[in-house]
Amino acid sequence: MSAFQPVTAKRPESDVSAAVGLWGVAGLALWICICHFWPEISVMLGSAAPQGRLSGPYAGLAGLVAAALPMVAVSLIKDKVHRRPSTGIDWDQPRPVSAIVDISITKLAGLWATWAVIGGLYCIARWYWDGPYLLSMQVLGALAGPLFLLSIPYVIWLDRVLVEPRDGAWHFGAMLIGREPFDPAQVRHHGRAWAVKGFFTAFMISIVPGGFGLIVGNDWAPMLSDPVKLAGLLITAMFVLDAQIGTVGYIMTMKPLDAQIRSANQFLAGWLAALVCYPPFQLMQGSGPLFYQTNTRNWSFWFEGHDLVLWVWAAVLVVLAAIYAWATVAFGLRFSNLTYRGVLTNGPYRFTKHPAYLAKNAFWWLETLPFLVVSHSLTDVVRNTFFLACVSAIYFWRARTEEAHLLAEDSKYRAYADWMAQHGLITRLFHRAGTALRGRRQVLHPAE
Repeated sequence: MSAFQPVTAKRPESDVSAAVGLWGVAGLALWICICHFWPEISVMLGSAAPQGRLSGPYAGLAGLVAAALPMVAVSLIKDKVHRRPSTGIDWDQPRPVSAIVDISITKLAGLWATWAVIGGLYCIARWYWDGPYLLSMQVLGALAGPLFLLSIPYVIWLDRVLVEPRDGAWHFGAMLIGREPFDPAQVRHHGRAWAVKGFFTAFMISIVPGGFGLIVGNDWAPMLSDPVKLAGLLITAMFVLDAQIGTVGYIMTMKPLDAQIRSANQFLAGWLAALVCYPPFQLMQGSGPLFYQTNTRNWSFWFEGHDLVLWVWAAVLVVLAAIYAWATVAFGLRFSNLTYRGVLTNGPYRFTKHPAYLAKNAFWWLETLPFLVVSHSLTDVVRNTFFLACVSAIYFWRARTEEAHLLAEDSKYRAYADWMAQHGLITRLFHRAGTALRGRRQVLHPAE
């Protein structure tokens, strides 16, 4: 930013209120408690047969509803997001069905064709038919028919009030039908947005039941006096919050909630940086080339017998996991990789533009301690440390590509970035360090 460019005095208002995510957490926490204490609740209700805890995969998926309902209610009742101009909706001047039915038919053709393409890719991609992904395929397969039928009244209802009903789905449908001119840029936007939804929704559904089952199924009482077990319980709870709220975000991409995908990242580097962090392209796990846990043990192994250190280290890890979860919760209904769905400036985003990436990477370093190995091999130390450094570099790369996308999309994000460079507790430090380094380079290598 130029020295003569004015700095935004006030932090731009967030497009998502803090209340949305917090109500989602409350709804999910209530459901977790019901599932965990179901044996006791069933006794209170007079059940004759013994009941177990509700820790199965479908109880975990029901948690999505428990989190989504209060978030939708707060968004509509308190924040009145459906009245925002950014929805592209004018509720006060609905058109008659006869005026938009041709548009809706074209749009439905584009939408259904998109779903068919995604379904075909699910079919031929082998990893979707193994392990946790099997549940995703079962759920999405069961929902396919109802979604197909419900899309008809939904699209017609929405097209009646949209200021411009010819969106990306319509342009894709027009391209397929071939009777009307279409905008290739809109088709590309539509394709990128649904590529994000198709890829990440299946992944998110697959990871929801695992952590939920651990939280609900375990006995909490014995863990309270053990720093390692308590930290494991709380960290798992934070990851459950992240998975549940994040999955709701991928599902609820709806214009009446002002949660639509306004654009998906158009930079190839952004897609590469994101995809290498997720299966089946993940580089960091198992046999991946950046696996950084060869002959390592986690933090509790190295500090065993040192109770004070265990408690302090556990507390730090829990705080980092909580910041990571907070960064997702703050999005409310709008969490999604590789997309622009409004500008978020509250919660942990008051301190840094990338709280999730910073917290996640700090957690990995402190949890794994890659420079300590049971093999006593210097080679393992060097490799583990180097590969985890590569993982952190990938997340730095992701952050830069995401910023490039958002800076190109919205002047509000540019104002937020300028404000953070001057006022953000963490971003300000990085900005000043970068400015100092650039100034040093200019001194050492002045322009000729």
